[in-house]
Amino acid sequence: MKTNFSENNQVVPFNAEVQEKVLHGKKNGMAALLLTSVLYVLAVLGSVFGSMDMGSPAGLALFAVCTVWLCIGWLPYLGLRVLRPQEALVLTLFGNYYGTLKDAGFFFVNPFCVSVNPAAKTRLGQSGDVDDSESAGRIVIPPLSSSQNAKRVDNRISLKVMTLNNARQKVNDVLGNPVEIGVAVMWRLSDTAKAVFNVDNYKEYLSLQCDSAVREIVRIYPYDVAPNVDTTGDGMADDGSLRGSSTIVAERVRQKIGERVQNAGLEILDARITYLAYAPEIAAAMLQRQQASAIVDARKMIVDGAVGMVEMALDRLSEKKIVDLDDERKAAMVSNLLVVLCGNRDAQPVVNSGSLY
Repeated sequence: MKTNFSENNQVVPFNAEVQEKVLHGKKNGMAALLLTSVLYVLAVLGSVFGSMDMGSPAGLALFAVCTVWLCIGWLPYLGLRVLRPQEALVLTLFGNYYGTLKDAGFFFVNPFCVSVNPAAKTRLGQSGDVDDSESAGRIVIPPLSSSQNAKRVDNRISLKVMTLNNARQKVNDVLGNPVEIGVAVMWRLSDTAKAVFNVDNYKEYLSLQCDSAVREIVRIYPYDVAPNVDTTGDGMADDGSLRGSSTIVAERVRQKIGERVQNAGLEILDARITYLAYAPEIAAAMLQRQQASAIVDARKMIVDGAVGMVEMALDRLSEKKIVDLDDERKAAMVSNLLVVLCGNRDAQPVVNSGSLY
C-alpha cells in the first residue's frame, strides 16, 4: 500500500492496492509446445512444396503463408513457463498486472507477458534465494555467448519458508549501555501481488524493517535486570531484561516486524535472538561489574553460613556444658571462627599448650 503525507505529517494510505489473481487452467504447456513444433515442421514442408509450384496461385499462397509462419511462429514459445513446487511467477501484460502462476507444472500463457520480480538480484545471505543461473521459468533457446547467459535473471519467486539472519546491530538499551544483538527471522511470502507492486524491493524492505523493529524493542529493555524499569508498559517496574527474557523479546520483535511488513505480502513465522553481548568498548567494564556482583553475592552467602555455624557451635557448647565462656571469650571465639570460616585461604591452626588465661 502506498502512502502520502498530509499537512500534519500523518501517513495517509492510498486505496490503490493490487489484489493477487492466481491463474488457473494454464497447464497446457506441453500441448502448446507440440502444436507449435508440428506447425513449424508443416510450415517448412509447405514452404518447400510451395516454392516448387510458384507458378500457380495455390502454390504461391502456400509459400507465402508458410513463410509468414516461419517468421512469427517462434512467438508461442515465449509463452511457455515451467514452475517447480513452492514457486510463483508474477506476470504483467503491457504494464498491467496479468496474474500469478503458483502451481507446479508446465504452463502456456500469453507470449507477450513479462515476469516481474524486483528482488530477483537481491542477496541478503539468507536461505531460499533462487539461483540466478537457472532460467526464469521460460523455455528459451540457450544464448550463444556465455556473457549473454550470465545476464539472465530468474524472476521466479520462492514461496518456501526462508530465514533472514541480519547482521549484528549495536543498540543502546534502556539504560544507555551499547549492546550488540543479532536476530534470525523465519518468513515466507504470502501475497505475490503485494510483494511485487506495493514495495520497491520486498527483501530489502524486510531487512530494513527487521533492523528498525529490533532497535525499537531493544531500547525498552536493560541488558540485565535493573530496578525501576518498566518493560511491559503497564507503569510498574518489572524484572524484564534482554538476557533473562530473550523469548519474550524475540516474540515482541516478531510481532513488530509482522505489523510492518503486512502491506508487503510477507508473513513472519518466528524470530530468535542469535547473538547478544555488550559492545566491545564497555564489555571489559561490564565483565568486572558482573564479577564484582558475583563476588559480593558469594561473600554474602559465606558470611550467612559462617554466622549460622558460629551460632550453632556456641549453642552446642552451652547445651552440653563442655566449657563455660564469659562474654569476652565468646567474642574472641566468634572472631576466630569468623576469620577461619570467611577467609579465602586455609587457616593455620595454633595450638595453645599453656593456660587458657
